Amino acid sequence: MHHVFIIRKPFFSLAFTEFHLNVDCAQWTEFVICLQNSAKVACVFFIVDYAASMCTPLLSVLTVIRAAILIQNWYRFTMARLEMRRRYSLSIFQSIEYADEQDQLQLSNFFTFMLDHCTHPDSVSHIFTSPSVSQVVDEGLYLTEFEKKIDVPDSYYGPRLSFPLTVEDANALLHAFRNEQLLHARYVLQLLRETRRVLKEMPNITHLSTSYSKEITVCGDLHGNLDDLLLIFYKNGLPSEQNRYVFNGDFVDRGKNSMEILIILFAFLLIYPNDLHLNRGNHEDYIMNLRYGFTKEVSKKYKDHGQQILCLLRDVFSWLPLATIIDSKVLILHGGISDTTDLDFLNALERNKLKSLMRPPKSVRDRQDQVKERIPTTRPSKHIANQNVAEKTQHISLSGSAETSGSNLPPDPALKEWKQILDILWSDPRSQNGCTPNKCRGGGCYFGPDVTAKLFERYNLKMLIRSHEFKPEGYEISHNGKVITIFSASNYYEEGSNRGAYIKLNPELIPRFVQYQVSKYTRRQNLRERVGTIESSALKCLREKIYAHRSELTSAFAQYDLNGTGRISVSDWAAAMESVLQLELPWRMLRSQLAQTAPDGEVDFMSCFYDLKIGQPIKEAQPALVETLCRYRKDLEIIFNVIDKDHSGLISLEEFGQTWKLFASHLGIDMYDESLDKLVLSIDYNKDGHIDFSEFLEAFHVVHRLEKKANS
Repeated sequence: MHHVFIIRKPFFSLAFTEFHLNVDCAQWTEFVICLQNSAKVACVFFIVDYAASMCTPLLSVLTVIRAAILIQNWYRFTMARLEMRRRYSLSIFQSIEYADEQDQLQLSNFFTFMLDHCTHPDSVSHIFTSPSVSQVVDEGLYLTEFEKKIDVPDSYYGPRLSFPLTVEDANALLHAFRNEQLLHARYVLQLLRETRRVLKEMPNITHLSTSYSKEITVCGDLHGNLDDLLLIFYKNGLPSEQNRYVFNGDFVDRGKNSMEILIILFAFLLIYPNDLHLNRGNHEDYIMNLRYGFTKEVSKKYKDHGQQILCLLRDVFSWLPLATIIDSKVLILHGGISDTTDLDFLNALERNKLKSLMRPPKSVRDRQDQVKERIPTTRPSKHIANQNVAEKTQHISLSGSAETSGSNLPPDPALKEWKQILDILWSDPRSQNGCTPNKCRGGGCYFGPDVTAKLFERYNLKMLIRSHEFKPEGYEISHNGKVITIFSASNYYEEGSNRGAYIKLNPELIPRFVQYQVSKYTRRQNLRERVGTIESSALKCLREKIYAHRSELTSAFAQYDLNGTGRISVSDWAAAMESVLQLELPWRMLRSQLAQTAPDGEVDFMSCFYDLKIGQPIKEAQPALVETLCRYRKDLEIIFNVIDKDHSGLISLEEFGQTWKLFASHLGIDMYDESLDKLVLSIDYNKDGHIDFSEFLEAFHVVHRLEKKANS
């Protein structure tokens, strides 16, 4: 008789199976081979024959246990390393994302500055002055008048909508978008007009009730990922009277199908206005859309009527409700709360007055200017331009989370309205008590468990469901179970980077989470390959940011390199990186991925830039100018697109020069005018006084030399 012990998968469980066999040698060999090929058996560790004294044990029990422990330790070590790589990769993505949001707030400041200093203010005023409704879509126009104004050609094979919409129309839209078809501009405008009409009848805070036959599904950020929305509907069913939904903002930007998501959600809103509910997110904001892709998407998909659609969307976004309350116990809003959040005040204000939170009321801007005047103009730090940007961004953050200190001005209703909405759309929870400025994002606040408890006590609430924040598993529970973050955009940063999730609520108000992940390619990859893909993409983004701050980093490194050796300690290298980039990343851990070390363990700090260069070197550009244009490339692209009213891709040399000088002045950047003038003139190839700014900016993107070699 053979006595068999088998350790079953997974390794770390150390699950033993014991049984007895009476077989001959040939049968025994065949049995062991079958066991080893089994998907559920890790391996056969030992076999002892108690009946036949002639047989020698293959392995002793002690050896087997040691082997099991070794395998267990190896498995845990390998998984821990993969998890570490995954976590720091996601930290890189999130830190760069938040830094980019600060840049967006700073850019909004620049638009205000530009209006005040531009000699031709008409060229930029249209981005802040909301056109009257009659300029876009007259309130009095009947739907039939759209048909007269915009013809739908016979060659159009997409959905043809008729109002009021039916479920068949919604199904036709879903089918068309699965097949990458576009909805004609006429139907888009009709849909948006009808959506605005319905939204205007809705309160700022929607009240719903659950029942066992009518559970409510809560979805978080979608960010233009149509596949996630389609997967949610596939798993959970389409919206209906028996299947109610709350979509908690950030439908648009970043992804490539924001317009399709809006059309689907608005269509179901028109069909089931009492069963599908939409909350406004911080990206339902036309100035945010300039940076994060939605404006560009609409202009590209609807070239002839894009401006009409965008202007109407600006109005539609402003009419989206701000929050939803379920059974008087569960508060659902996009971002979070602050220590001054007042739900009664939020429910009473005119929400459509604030078309963009990036454009604060004049009283807020005046207070920011007063703070700036009190700040000394000289500072001991060498990174003055970088600090100027950080300071100006910080003013917005402080104004969003606390009143300006030392102000004796009377309370301003416009300021309070702006602040209240800013806080609920931009804030994030933290484990520490209190309410502090959200410096990472540059807007809203961090709110602690005590702030949550105070609001719950005041309004007799039980739970807060919010979105706004990337979560690797699609959701996160904080503040002792009182705050839930739900994030519905899977693969947000990179294919395989995260799951999406949604919440099911019944009358017991115990959340049930459903996770998912759209996986077109990740199923073919093992865990190591998936983590490698995420890590590679994150490090690529980080290296580009490092190269864009090359001069500042070199100066910071030099402060630690007193002997001019070109090498500094790892701790000094990490301190220099953080002082310039301010990303709060684990720089010591990332060092091996970003820089080379000498045999003595010191870091060759210039190796950070070895594998990076500017795409198309331009002789006329000075190195400092090249770096500056590279760093602010995204901002300049947005600004030039705003100036380019006819979307021709061309702007005059005068407009270019004036815009750059204003931008440099606003950021405190000291650049040589002659250097820029020579550069611009060199790009005006046909000497007609205009330049193609897309080609100009393309010359200032970072190229990874190793990738270029691999592709050649």
